[in-house]
Amino acid sequence: MTRAETRDEVLVVTGAGGMGEAIVRRIGSGRRVLLADHSQAALDRTVAALAESGYDVTAMVTDVSDRASVDRLAEAGAAAGRLAAVVHTAGVSPATASTEQMIAVDLVGTAHVIDAFEQVAVPGMALVCIASMAGHYARLSPEEERALATAPAADLAGLPAVQALDTPAMAYVLAKRGNQVRVEAAALAWNRLGARVNTVSPGVISTAMARAEAEGETGVSMLGMLEACGIGRMGSTGELAEAVAYLTGVGSRYVTGTDLLIDGGQAAWIRWHMPRSGAGAHAGASRRST
Repeated sequence: MTRAETRDEVLVVTGAGGMGEAIVRRIGSGRRVLLADHSQAALDRTVAALAESGYDVTAMVTDVSDRASVDRLAEAGAAAGRLAAVVHTAGVSPATASTEQMIAVDLVGTAHVIDAFEQVAVPGMALVCIASMAGHYARLSPEEERALATAPAADLAGLPAVQALDTPAMAYVLAKRGNQVRVEAAALAWNRLGARVNTVSPGVISTAMARAEAEGETGVSMLGMLEACGIGRMGSTGELAEAVAYLTGVGSRYVTGTDLLIDGGQAAWIRWHMPRSGAGAHAGASRRST
């Protein structure tokens, strides 16, 4: 690929938090970057930091819970050059969001991103959606998972399994499982376009929001799990960005419709070593923050 062709490549990243910035720094060099977030203040802060480091970044206020807003983002990305990669990190936390917000942003919003960027996908393009290890512990029937994977985005909030949710933590777990299975179901259409779609499911990643949660009500449980599983620390945003770099790079051209777990061994510990009585509590508390 020539230098001119590289300059024409476009990277779209949703979420201007710690994860989004780390991903731009890892895979945004030499590309036109379109950074989206619902907060103009967050965009201004992150774009300024990236521009100071030499990145070619444009900001676009986007509400992923609004399909029209996501359509505008996809159209802007496609118009800027050749879409090489899209990384969806935008989301909300159970610590600060309601059950309804969790469903609108983390579940329906991710469906909007998958659907909207499918409309502008080009051969070689890769979409990575950030899910969570918590999604691996959703207790859903095969019928409920099929509905989450295949129902139109506009119908997701009305599904019986979604309507039965009564806490943000439960909504988080279901939404992240929805992200994982929706990507699986989308892989066929993306394959036919010559493009790829995957999820990354992080455990506890060190961002401002995660560090705040460590000092809150769930902090003891969260930090205790990191010690118990043997890793003894949070993951870094740089480690997450390396996983995204793999899934958007040439080395993963045969990888699509799957989930990459980046959790320091937390899921393995929960499955094989944690006392059964604590499984539900730990699975509910395992969440990532943007």
